[in-house]
Amino acid sequence: MTPQEAALAVCGIIAVYAAVRLAMEQDTLRKLPFLNVLSFAITGVIALILPHPLGIVAAAAYFVGSTLESNAIASTYVGGLDRRE
Repeated sequence: MTPQEAALAVCGIIAVYAAVRLAMEQDTLRKLPFLNVLSFAITGVIALILPHPLGIVAAAAYFVGSTLESNAIASTYVGGLDRRE
């Protein structure tokens, strides 16, 4: 097994674990860290699968997009709690 394959396997295992925990977690606030971990793992998988320089661009674009999505979800959830009080 090459180092790249080992890193890909680790990222894949982390992604599967985060996806399972994300699906099983009941509390929305406790889901958000697993969503972020899943985004990091998928970014790593994209970067490792696509060894071309454009693969890094694709991984960076996915990472930025998923980070903005996670922040928007968190901001909406926190803002929603403030509006109810």
